[in-house]
Amino acid sequence: MNYRNRAGKEYKVSTSQDRFLRFLYTNRIGKHLLKFMISDKLTRLIEWYMNTRISTLKIDPFIKKNKINISDYEKKFYESYNDFFTRKIKKSKRPINMDPEVLISPSDGKVTVYHISDRLIVNIKNIDYSIKSLLLDRELSEELEGGWLYVIRLTVDNYHRYCYPDSGYQYENYYIPGFFHTVNPVALENTSVFAQNCRAYTILDTDHFGRIIQMEVGAMGVGRIVNYKESEFIERGEEKGYFEFGGSTVCLFVPKGSAVPDADMIKNTAEGYETLVKMGEHIGRKDSSLRSE
Repeated sequence: MNYRNRAGKEYKVSTSQDRFLRFLYTNRIGKHLLKFMISDKLTRLIEWYMNTRISTLKIDPFIKKNKINISDYEKKFYESYNDFFTRKIKKSKRPINMDPEVLISPSDGKVTVYHISDRLIVNIKNIDYSIKSLLLDRELSEELEGGWLYVIRLTVDNYHRYCYPDSGYQYENYYIPGFFHTVNPVALENTSVFAQNCRAYTILDTDHFGRIIQMEVGAMGVGRIVNYKESEFIERGEEKGYFEFGGSTVCLFVPKGSAVPDADMIKNTAEGYETLVKMGEHIGRKDSSLRSE
């Protein structure tokens, strides 16, 4: 997997997780094993285990392996691995860009951006995804044509809480059940992952970017997507919710005339790179064609 940070530095990383996922999705034996790994019974077993006291034995090795700076996070006693996984970071470590002209990232992760059209609109490792297949709503899909889709992929070492990208009002949360598949790019070469993952999305009427949609996508081993509010006013940078254990993805659907992704993200995506971001930093700018009423 290839990444670039905001300064343009390149990272080429192949982890044991990547190699295992490639085995699951490309090897005949691996594909049979995958069927078991995404079963409801195993998913619930993982969820149960990650909430037990004995699962805390995984914490120290994980911190060491992933070089987590634990001093960046609020100090507390962790009662389970999930308690650690959903830990809160100190606010000073994730400053929120409050410029009203700037669209901020709702989460940590690795970003790719795609221009939305009325055809197959997003291609990730040779797999095409349509807005309609993600939202399962034809009317919403049509409203988004001409806009942009941000795909922000989280890995296990990322901060797994996410926020609102702007102030405004949020409507009800829509939940779409599905199988738990990984969101790693290796998987995307072999299966239509988003069509099979559980996901939740919320329509946001924002103060500076009009109506946008924020979606959270669960992955293999994730027990829950936890969102706090429903049909309430929201604030830019306010915590929206969190993922429990596993890799996950946040998607932002931005309609035409709302915001334009930063140039480095457009360039990186075109060249086959993801862009590393942190929650609260700028990922786009208000489109000059969007006029406030």
